[in-house]
Amino acid sequence: MAGLRQRLTDAAQIAPGGRSCGRDGSSDAGAGGTTVSARASLGGVDPAGLRAHFPVFERLAFLNAGTCGPIPEAAVRAAAETMALAAAEGRAHAYFTRMLELRGELRARYAALLGAQADDVAVTTCTSEGVVRVLAGLDLRAGDEILTSVGEHPGLLGPLAAARTQRGVTVRAVALEQIPGAVSAATRLVACSHVSWIDGAIVPELGGLEVPVLLDGAQGVGAIAVDVAALGCTFYAGSGQKWLCGPVATGMLWVASQWRERLLATGPTYLNLDDPSAGLDAVAHRTAARHDASAQSAEAAAAAAAALDVLAQFGWSAVHERAATLAQTLADGLARRGLAVAPRDRTTLVSWQDPDPPATRARLADVEVIIRDLPGTGLLRASVGAWNDESDLERLLSAL
Repeated sequence: MAGLRQRLTDAAQIAPGGRSCGRDGSSDAGAGGTTVSARASLGGVDPAGLRAHFPVFERLAFLNAGTCGPIPEAAVRAAAETMALAAAEGRAHAYFTRMLELRGELRARYAALLGAQADDVAVTTCTSEGVVRVLAGLDLRAGDEILTSVGEHPGLLGPLAAARTQRGVTVRAVALEQIPGAVSAATRLVACSHVSWIDGAIVPELGGLEVPVLLDGAQGVGAIAVDVAALGCTFYAGSGQKWLCGPVATGMLWVASQWRERLLATGPTYLNLDDPSAGLDAVAHRTAARHDASAQSAEAAAAAAAALDVLAQFGWSAVHERAATLAQTLADGLARRGLAVAPRDRTTLVSWQDPDPPATRARLADVEVIIRDLPGTGLLRASVGAWNDESDLERLLSAL
């Protein structure tokens, strides 16, 4: 992480007085007035109406959706009702029929968020499962190179390290912004974040590369608008429990249509098979369902669908815009207090330097302000969603 620390030091030197600079070199607004201007630009979402769906805000300033998003009351009810019905009637034909219906519903809803077709989306349990399925399903061999970026999340680095150990591939890391120009003759796959989990940087447009591209979209889908075709990727793995506010063990993997069958279906089980009754002659679905998770409970799927309903009623474009604007307001407020804010793009993550991140995180939790520290980076990170409001930001800033 030494390179990241140097970037932060450089940013603090470039921006006198601790004011944060964007990646285009522009500085934040001057002191004063940012909260008013932020409120004026948050049209499209009824803040109180959205916030009322999340019980956590009755007590906490919760700014940690980059780990797990707040759970709406509707999702809790949906899961409880599904479990109660199963307890009363048994988990038999009706339960499994509903489970499959919900899986199809989630597939279609996830596809819409990615700007994709449902047949190209697999329903998974998390971002990392999608990453693992792609790496396992590609014909990667000794001597092949995977190009990634510096500071990736362990959810991507772990599978890359395993591919290096088990299959003899080479893994090379460069700065995220350098990815498009760093592809070499040996590169067989680009695997990196859509949005960096550390500082909210967005990967440059990757269209035109002559190798497949796998994007880790854990901090992308739900947080900002996603169009997989415009991104120029081949595979996009995302989470359901972060910015989509679903339960843990929900997620998705988009596979470009021309790669659906080229990507091997590793270990297809009952739900991945076109006709499970065919026994050893059974073949995997021709759609991305061949890459689905082997199991996902009806109650988890019901909760995920209910959470999507809550957010969708406020309009995804408005949800994205409100979150990004609030995040910039927080970044400006931190900078005015002389804190070194990591250079960032217009996303929902805000990170800043702190002399003792774990201690500060714990101290903030004691006053009911929830953020996280990023081990090994010297950074604290706040994840700002449309469900937050200015009072959350003010509680954080006052407690620092």
